[in-house]
Amino acid sequence: MRKTTYRAIVYDKFGGAAVLRQVERELTDPGPGEVRVRVVVSGVNPTDWKTRSGATATSDIPAGGAVPNQDGAGVIDAVGPGVAGFAPGDRVWLLLSAYQRPGSGTAQEYTVVPAERAARLPDGVGFAAGACVGVPALTAHRALTVHEGAPDRLAPGALDGVNVLVAGGAGAVGNAAIQLATWAGASVVATVSGPEKAALARAAGAARVVNYHDADAAEQIRDAFPAGADVIVEVAAAHNAELDFAVLRTGGVIAVYANDSGGGPLAMDVRRNMVLNSRWQFILLYTVTKEALANGVAAVNAALADGGLRFGADAGVPLHIYPLSDTAAAHAAVESGAVGKVLIQVDPSAGD
Repeated sequence: MRKTTYRAIVYDKFGGAAVLRQVERELTDPGPGEVRVRVVVSGVNPTDWKTRSGATATSDIPAGGAVPNQDGAGVIDAVGPGVAGFAPGDRVWLLLSAYQRPGSGTAQEYTVVPAERAARLPDGVGFAAGACVGVPALTAHRALTVHEGAPDRLAPGALDGVNVLVAGGAGAVGNAAIQLATWAGASVVATVSGPEKAALARAAGAARVVNYHDADAAEQIRDAFPAGADVIVEVAAAHNAELDFAVLRTGGVIAVYANDSGGGPLAMDVRRNMVLNSRWQFILLYTVTKEALANGVAAVNAALADGGLRFGADAGVPLHIYPLSDTAAAHAAVESGAVGKVLIQVDPSAGD
């Protein structure tokens, strides 16, 4: 008998994790250019709780509630008119599922998304890994491809001779940046706040890890990169600006995707930037061009297939898995700064 309803997590108002509740929804068919996906694993990122709180929401809450979470992985269940390249049964990972489509988040058993927001999951790569890549890996790819002379798409050897400093090397984006940069041939140094996070950054593949609290942090980074860092992948722009200035090479780029650590407003010293001929590249995945997103998807899939992008404690990304009914707890964990990747096992019966 054909399934007609499914479980979904929704919120009817912006607020804390307590606004999330489970409901039954009616199954709908995909429209032109859309696919319906049976979600197996949903990924939770900081952007998801920020949207749920209302702080960064880009759409009103629709009638029937909004469904959280941009990332996920599952199986194509149906394809709409005009869709080429996908068929029912295909294993996929999802990106930007809920962007300007607040009912299409992945914290539900089925979701309908535009076909371009689904990417085929490489053979041998599990659903959990697929749910980890979207926001973190695509953000990292963008950060690693914005410097002068950068490749449009990462691949082995694409960053040969490039010095990359990853701030916050134990975070999800930081981990992806370390792994992708290493896979592409870069020399990688990461900064962290303590020994436990240092171990995670090393597991990700950073050749050297520096505690940014150390008084000689800049000297340690310069010891690894005598000519300076070509690219700095930055998670705490205001907090780390002085360290970044101290280690950036002339003509280098600081790729900023967040302003964590309570750094407050970022003050620009025009003269210092002029002397360095530096570039500050700000990154928000939602407004990255379609071409850049497509290049990121292709590179991420190649890295997944090569084993250059892995997940789990041995890759520096501890996984924290919750059932769909505990989505509120999963959101609270991310909001409180859980180290690693928080996932929701939407379909516990599905194999990986």
